[in-house]
Amino acid sequence: MSSDRSEYPVTVQQHILREQKRFPGASGEFSWLLSGITLAAKMIEAKVRRAGLNNILGAQGDINVQGEVQQKLDVYANRVMSDSLGVRDSIAVIASEENEQPTVLRRQSPQARYIVVFDPLDGSSNIDVNVSVGTTFSIIKRPQGVYCDNDILRPGYEQVAAGYVLYGSSTMLVYTAGNGVHGFTLDPGIGAFVLSHEDIRMPTQGKYYSVNESHYADMPPEFRKYIDGLRSGQYGRKYVSRYIGSMVADFHRTLLTGGVFIYPPTKSHPSGKLRLMYEANPVAFLAEQAGGKATNGQERVLNLMPDGIHDRTPLIVGGLTEMTEFEKCRRDALRQDSSELNRAPI
Repeated sequence: MSSDRSEYPVTVQQHILREQKRFPGASGEFSWLLSGITLAAKMIEAKVRRAGLNNILGAQGDINVQGEVQQKLDVYANRVMSDSLGVRDSIAVIASEENEQPTVLRRQSPQARYIVVFDPLDGSSNIDVNVSVGTTFSIIKRPQGVYCDNDILRPGYEQVAAGYVLYGSSTMLVYTAGNGVHGFTLDPGIGAFVLSHEDIRMPTQGKYYSVNESHYADMPPEFRKYIDGLRSGQYGRKYVSRYIGSMVADFHRTLLTGGVFIYPPTKSHPSGKLRLMYEANPVAFLAEQAGGKATNGQERVLNLMPDGIHDRTPLIVGGLTEMTEFEKCRRDALRQDSSELNRAPI
């Protein structure tokens, strides 16, 4: 028999079961939970692939809790994720970008040990022009006992797993459970996510930076100075701008090829636009597990304590070289502000 590994693909379920063996007393419930996400991802992928053929492009007409017009695919993806996760006995609570409040499924069940928060379709406004979109998710353990409303508001370092699904030229699931980052590509021939990127490591330094430069004038000084340095070659090379406008796609490139993804605060959005719990936290967890870093411009993203499930945050995430240079820019900006304050007339 041939020993060619391509004949014996490792599916995501097999990989998760293998990882669970590292934990004494693992019952398989985590694998069952993740299967809800992979099932929903396959259903969303099938709908995305046929979006131009089955009258599911365009706006639904409703406004979601974020104040954004819901796309038809937003509504579909949210329903599929909610239904697929809702039947998993290990899940106590789910929360979605599209819903104002969390959905409590099992308030007291001792088997319901997990909380899942997700963005069912990140970048959905791009679907009408055939640009990559994605699904992000974050999984945390709920405290023992009866579920209370604040149990869901946990800092990102308490995540037990997180990841995203990218619907692009191929469909990929990338996840971490705290033991490295692993990527799986959907094989349409067998209908399974197959291990294709084992133990992903973010390059220490890349060559791309990703930011919406139309907001340059409205960014804080340290962000403008940093972007100027990336453009000019100040950090050892001239970086090339690459910006898609779908967070999952922009971060996926950064994860695989290095560089930096920047979503800064602006005058119109001083607290940033990305949602902390189900966008920034999963990305930050993946970045750190792959050897990179993620901050909100001032502190580690995973240390931030949310006040609500839809809290927003700035985000800068990338390789160690790029993140080190940003920290230098931030310190220089703080020293300059302090110096100017000391020189100000009394």
